[in-house]
Amino acid sequence: MQVNAERHWSRTSTLMWIMLILWAFFSFGIHFFVDQLNTIKILGFPLGFYMAAQGSLIAFVIMLFIFSARQESIDRQEGVAEE
Repeated sequence: MQVNAERHWSRTSTLMWIMLILWAFFSFGIHFFVDQLNTIKILGFPLGFYMAAQGSLIAFVIMLFIFSARQESIDRQEGVAEE
């Protein structure tokens, strides 16, 4: 049982760190390059504006769904899923 708990935490921790890095990228990384992104236009709007106004929020929602699905998969594989 201890081996399963350690493997479960290891996989959960890895997933958490990946999501944290992606969150930091979409929260801060994209916005550091706003001036360069503003040279690209999408539907007449500069990409930097779009990423600040909508893109990061969309990325966060997608990340939530991915995290939830992956965590559920990890829980089921390790035998700790809630029924």
